[in-house]
Amino acid sequence: MTGIGWIGSIILGGLAGWIAEKIMKADMGLLMNIILGIVGALVANWILVAITGSTLGGWIGQLVVAVIGACLLIFTARLIRGKR
Repeated sequence: MTGIGWIGSIILGGLAGWIAEKIMKADMGLLMNIILGIVGALVANWILVAITGSTLGGWIGQLVVAVIGACLLIFTARLIRGKR
């Protein structure tokens, strides 16, 4: 999460994880939402940079990227676990 700091990353990660939880109809706790949001943002930013050479900037751009990344992580976890 480029340029938003650690506190901002935690807040943004929690919000992104919560949004992804609602989109994917998952049941996670607050800590897992934060982790999913932060790790999801890292994964999605890495993919975005690999494909386009840049990432989305600012709070809104990073929130979008984090939500997409968290949804990807939830989807991947469901594939591995065999749940729908």
